[in-house]
Formats: sequence, structure tokens, C-alpha cells
Amino acid sequence: MKKCFLLLLLLTCFVGASQKKYPTDYFRSPLDIPIVLSGTFGELRSNHFHAGMDIKTQRRNGLKVYATADGYVSRIKVALWGYGKVIYVTHPNGYTTVYAHLSKFGDGIQEYIKNIQYKKKSYETGNIFPKEGELPVKKGQVIAYSGSTGGFVAPHLHYEIRDTKTEHIINPMLFGLRVQDSISPTVNKLMAYPIEPSARISGNNKKLILPLKRSGNTYTTNRISASGKIGFGVNTFDRLGKALNKNGVYSIEMKVNGKRHYYHDVETFSFAESKFINLLIDYPHFAKYKSRVQKTYREKANKLSIYENLINDGMLDIQEGLNYNIQIIIKDFDENTTEIKIPVIGKKSEVIFTKKPDTTAYKIVANKFQKFSKDGITIAFPKNTFYEDVYLDFEVTNGVAKIHRPNIPLDKRYTITFDSTRYDQKDLDHLYIANVNNKKYANYQNTRKKKNKVYTTTKTLGKYKLLTDKQKPRIYNPNFKNGSWMSNHNYLTIRISDAQSGIKTYDAFIDDEWVLMEYDLKRKKLSYDFRDKKLVGSKHIFKLVVSDNVGNTNTYTATFYRK
Repeated sequence: MKKCFLLLLLLTCFVGASQKKYPTDYFRSPLDIPIVLSGTFGELRSNHFHAGMDIKTQRRNGLKVYATADGYVSRIKVALWGYGKVIYVTHPNGYTTVYAHLSKFGDGIQEYIKNIQYKKKSYETGNIFPKEGELPVKKGQVIAYSGSTGGFVAPHLHYEIRDTKTEHIINPMLFGLRVQDSISPTVNKLMAYPIEPSARISGNNKKLILPLKRSGNTYTTNRISASGKIGFGVNTFDRLGKALNKNGVYSIEMKVNGKRHYYHDVETFSFAESKFINLLIDYPHFAKYKSRVQKTYREKANKLSIYENLINDGMLDIQEGLNYNIQIIIKDFDENTTEIKIPVIGKKSEVIFTKKPDTTAYKIVANKFQKFSKDGITIAFPKNTFYEDVYLDFEVTNGVAKIHRPNIPLDKRYTITFDSTRYDQKDLDHLYIANVNNKKYANYQNTRKKKNKVYTTTKTLGKYKLLTDKQKPRIYNPNFKNGSWMSNHNYLTIRISDAQSGIKTYDAFIDDEWVLMEYDLKRKKLSYDFRDKKLVGSKHIFKLVVSDNVGNTNTYTATFYRK
């Protein structure tokens, strides 16, 4: 009896210790409105896991953002893409909080970063690292205002918690920032995969979609026959409260005859490993259908740390004559649970449908450097660009290089080089390489030029070609007319755009002095805040110089008056 009591006590202590792994009452909410999420931690995104939670800001910019605990501002960055305007606060308990897509910073911090922008003469700052005592903050202090900076994003606050030493990102819900949720995850699709050439699923050696029947939170399939090494994958999402967003799930588990064979959750991960999401999902399926199926087995090259207690990496070796009861258990953070039941019988069968083997002249050996040339175009793949050996399609038609299809994930960037000897210097200056996978528009690639060649690096397969851009960027729609008075305006605004290679730089001047103009990518609008600097006199000359990615430049000059 005493032994049972001691065992129960130890178990209780262990569970309690695991629940208190992260402090749940240390951090307050970063906003003073009810927390409604548009994105959860660990959601599947393009080439990465979502590193925080996206908090809705009622479709508005400018809500007060609060420091969630005492600390100091350890990093600030202003960028056109990514996190946009972002602030990092380091706390004495060993964690750092991150607040992104801001419209502006709070008092003291805003002036600090504007001084740097004027010193650099640039809207984008790169990473700025204030010293520990330079910008201290208190819990509940307004450190910023919510926004939608960082590309084409809707208004929201992206909030993260990181381990300060390791930079590992941790699910903020583990720290007590919770959302009421009683809705179990939904399953859209279940896939079955023959993992080795000799494996069969219902007479196929190709992957299959398994039809599902739903009863409440349980899904079932008809019994399937299989043989050899197989695996499964599931497309699933979760809803939180009344929000309609399709959010990510917290964990996926697979049991075989009651025994766990596979498990992963999104408690924490590092930025360095996030790219291996492309091996967690069925990447070719995503490339074709834009639907992410999470595999319940681990590929050999997959280095994600989110897995626990895998048996045979989650792969099932189906033996003839045996029965297998497969359960896939999907949970959200509040442990609302959905289950898939898959009865399997081991049975060898004649092949009904056979997947044709890949064979081309361009074989990639993953652990070797590979280089191929055709019709003046060369592609070069560093060692371990690919996760496994593949046969690559490589064609050149009318100057367009078709480098396979964008349905294989890459670990490294490769180089595409175009021979440019047939172009004279005048035309060469206007050349750039574009990805033309999208039929509607060409996507500029960072293009570099050397003698007789034009080249770029990329992690995307598909179609590429050389294009010419001789068109100047467009400058239009200022909020003032030449010679008008601006005394009643707080801002000077003007729009810019470029239809081909895209805008690279812009510089604005008032009376020949550089001024900071905020760039709103969504609206293509530049804004100057007259409160930045007191102007001398009433007559002023505004000048804007805009350049695109191949060096075409346009200049706009106008006079305005302001007291």
C-alpha cells in the first residue's frame, strides 16, 4: 500500500513539474482586447512553421501594444518584408518576447529608431541591438502600436516567446496566454503511401486518398489491404472559438494495435530546423494542390526535433495475414480530440496500378556536386541541395529554362546562369532573370552579372528566362499640387510602382536634405511626417528619386509651401 502511495505521489509530482515547465503567470497579454487568433503557433506555412501566435486587432491598426513583462529592448528592426517593424524585449527570467508587424514604436523607442533611420538615410534599418540599460521597459508599458507592416498582411499582432539563450521559439499558450476553445480538429483528407517499390495498398504502388466516414469527432475508413512498408498522412485544421480561421493543430499521434508508433507536437522548435517542414508534409501534393498533408512518418533526411518515441520512424511494415488497427489521434492545445480509425489487413496482391519509374538524362546524386548545361543555360547544384537522389527534367525552349517542376523541396540554393555574349552593353544593363512559373506575372530574381554571363541563385525549381526592363518606375498621385500650400497637412504622401523588375531604392529630399518616407507596400504609398523636422521658411522643394532593380531611374520634383 505504501509503495502504491509513493508511486502515485511521484507520478503526481512528475505531472505537476511538467505542467510548471513554463511560468504561466509571469507574462501579461500584449493587448488590452480579448484574444482572438488568426494564426496559432506551429502552423504549417510556406517553407517554415509559424513562429508565434497572430492576434487579431479588430481589423484596425494603432492598438496599444504592451510589454508583457519587465525587461529591456534588445533588438529592433524595420523592414519592408518579413516582420516589418518588430521589437524584441529580453526579460530577466530567461525569455525574450517578440512583437511584429507594428505600425510604429512607443515613446522613446520611436525617437531612438528614427534617429538611426536618418543617420543611415534608409527606411529599412537592419537589426539594431540597443545595450541592456539603454531602453528599459516595465510590464504594461506601451512599447508600440499594432499594424500591418512586413509585406501584404492584414492588421494583426504577431507575438512570440523565445528562450533567450538558445533562440528556440516556444508556444505562447504554454505561458498562460490562452483562448477559450471547445472545438475538436477537422480532417479534410487522409492519404496512404507505399514507401518502398514493392509495397502495395489496395493493389496500388501509388499513393491513395482514402475515403472517410464521419461520426462526431471520429472518422473511419473501409478496411484496406496492404503489404510491405507503408505510411499515412492527414490534412487537418482546428478552429478556435467563434473565429472562422483554419488554424494549425497541436499534436498528431498514430497508434498501431494500441501502441504508439508516431507522435509530434508543436511545443517548441528552432528557426534552423523550420525548413524541414517540407519533409514533414507531402510536398509534391502541396505544390500541385496547395493543400498540406502531414505525414505520420519521418523521412530519412528530416531533422525536425518535434518528434517523440517513434517506432521505425512511424513507417508500418505490413505482414501478410495479420490485422492492424490504426488510430490517428489529432489534438489541439486544449486537448480537444479527433480520431481516425483505419483497419488494415496484410494481403499480397497483384499490381493494379503501377507508378512509372523516373528516368532522365539528368540524374542528381544528392551527396555530389552536379552541373548541367544546355543551349547557353547552366544549372549547378551544390552537394546536398536535394534531400535524396532524383531524376531531373531539364529543357530549354525559346530561351525558357524548364528545370523540372517546383514540386521537390530543396535544402540549399542552386545557381542558374545564362550566357549573355549576344547582348551588347546597353541591352545587358537592362537584363534580369525572372521566375515565370506563374503565367500571369514574372517574378524578379536577384540578378548578378559578370563578363559574358547573367546568373542568380534560388531554392525553387521551375521555369526561368531572361527579360529586359527599359521602363522607368512610376511616380504618381501626390497629395499636393505643384505650388500648393501644405500647412494643414501632417503628412506628405506620394505613390510609386514598377511593372517589371520591381522597385529597389527610393530617396526623398526636402530642400536638398534627405527625409524619411514610410513605405506602405500594399498601397504603394510613401509618407513623410512633417513633425519629423521643423522646416525653415515657407517655400520648399520636394524631390523623389526612385530606381528599379536594373537601374532605371525616375525623378519627381515639385514645390510646396508650408508655414
